[in-house]
Amino acid sequence: MSISGALEVSRVSPLACWFSSMLFCFGGAVLSGIMLAEPPVAPLTNSTSVLLASVIWYLVFYCPMDLVYCCAALLPLRLVLSGMKEVTRTWKVLGGVTQAHSKYKDSLLVMIAIGWAKGAGGGLISNFEQLVRGVWRPETNELLKMSYPTKITLIGAVLFALQQTHYLPLQKHHLMLLYTMFTVINKSRMMLTGSSASPFAAFESAIYKTLFTGYSPYAVLTGEVKKACIDNGTTNRMTSTSTTKESSENRAVGKSAPASPVRGQSESLKAKEESENAETTDCKKTN
Repeated sequence: MSISGALEVSRVSPLACWFSSMLFCFGGAVLSGIMLAEPPVAPLTNSTSVLLASVIWYLVFYCPMDLVYCCAALLPLRLVLSGMKEVTRTWKVLGGVTQAHSKYKDSLLVMIAIGWAKGAGGGLISNFEQLVRGVWRPETNELLKMSYPTKITLIGAVLFALQQTHYLPLQKHHLMLLYTMFTVINKSRMMLTGSSASPFAAFESAIYKTLFTGYSPYAVLTGEVKKACIDNGTTNRMTSTSTTKESSENRAVGKSAPASPVRGQSESLKAKEESENAETTDCKKTN
């Protein structure tokens, strides 16, 4: 949600703004609860967390002179807050994987899905959050174009799921330390440099070109269709051009047609005058 959109919603409907903010804060717990057939309102039973999130929401949107937001926008404080957020992300992903492992010990896919939902639920349910604000943008679905937090959370869910099933020979606390250090350092680098490029861009491009692209049997057909469309468009343009030219000539002929009788009458009058003058001259010569 953009700053201007958030401010507009906060002024028009504070309740919708509050509910949208709570979805971002507790979206992971709500989504993982739905996937595990647990009550989705269970995260709201922690009154302390809900009250703390509500106080921060109110101070960010309704503090006089936007003092809280201006202080949070300072780069040193933003670095600290982003680091705390990445640490919290690690605990959320690990908690989701552990919770799924306690119920489905042999299902690696379920553990990855629950850990991913727990850590990036706010982004995964962003379309529902948009409906709360009266906006519908299906093209912003995280599955169509994943953001960096969603990608890094998915990678963490895969790593922790592999560690839980003993496919990754690492201790849990060692993996937590390495993953948290990587996320914090990379996030700080992105904030300091102002770059939003993902560190996995080259790796993703290589996998995509290797596994999901190649020669398509419909490439020739597609080229023929495009060529036919181009030829058809060229023919249509030529036809319209010739039609326009003919209509222009017809208009020109139509404009010049009324002038022909006038010219004919003037020529006949001139010939008549010349004949009369000739007869007068002959009469004078005869006299």
